[in-house]
Amino acid sequence: MKRRAALQLITALGAGAAVPPGVLEELLSGIDRVLSLDTDIEEWERVVHDYGHQIYRRPFEALAPALTADIVAVGELLKQGRPPRQQVGLLRVSAGLSGVLAETLSNLGDDRAARRTWHTARRAADASGDRTLRVWVRGRAAQNATWTGISHQAVMTMVGDAARIANGTPSSGLARAHAAGAYTAAFHGDHATAHESLDMLKRTFDRLPHSFSEPTVLEFRESQLQWNEAYVRTVTGDKSALKAVDDAHLLYPPTAVAPITNLHLMRAIDLVKCGGVREGLELAVTSLSDRPRPVMATRQLVGQMLGALPHPARALPAARELRALAGVHP
Repeated sequence: MKRRAALQLITALGAGAAVPPGVLEELLSGIDRVLSLDTDIEEWERVVHDYGHQIYRRPFEALAPALTADIVAVGELLKQGRPPRQQVGLLRVSAGLSGVLAETLSNLGDDRAARRTWHTARRAADASGDRTLRVWVRGRAAQNATWTGISHQAVMTMVGDAARIANGTPSSGLARAHAAGAYTAAFHGDHATAHESLDMLKRTFDRLPHSFSEPTVLEFRESQLQWNEAYVRTVTGDKSALKAVDDAHLLYPPTAVAPITNLHLMRAIDLVKCGGVREGLELAVTSLSDRPRPVMATRQLVGQMLGALPHPARALPAARELRALAGVHP
């Protein structure tokens, strides 16, 4: 088995491909067994946090195989059985890895696989008993569900579950849950609930510890708070939408391509609503031209913009190009 694993490893590396799940583990398993039966939970937790950063800087196509391989490895450790404290730690790790993989799958457009993976992440988080992690998994899953078109009621149920588990304790997961509530309410025309959720998001954010490290999906930052406000104000047609977009844009570094692209789309939507159809379409097309793969929120924003166009304008070449760039069907 180890000889075959070595050949698979050499073949994958020679082809410039990711190492298949389980191959490296099989190759190193003998050494691991001899060294110790203990599991370095802290090292695995560092791996999860690193993936939280990588999702913003690595292509999703490259991230998914690496995450899958690590999930396989942690699953094998769980099957072998460990002392209770280590087993709980491995459950936390598997929940974190599964959550980041679900996020990756959503952005790759595989909504079914993402839903299945979020389900596993929730079960692992619940089994670990870690309240903060349980809230994060539900909050982030609710955000993703909003972008993938799941019903308003289903999203609000997830938001309510996160808030119930949090029981008033602030966390990045609770902030994400309130953000999801604001998104989905705004999108479905419930402006009162959208602004109420936005207010709860702000109150939660004010109670969070703030750091200045690079972006991570595991935390919630001021830039994300302002992004959420810009989205809600744009979708609800608030007169302060453009200012909110500008305020959010100032908080992102130039390397934050996806959120900046989405802010450009919000500006384009506002232009269209104010009668600047051609200017809005031009801005949207220009913003998407350099994006190799639109993320979930981008596809939804493009759909909203196309829906806001006057019917004759939907046949314009720029509108057709925008659909093609975002992969949105007419």
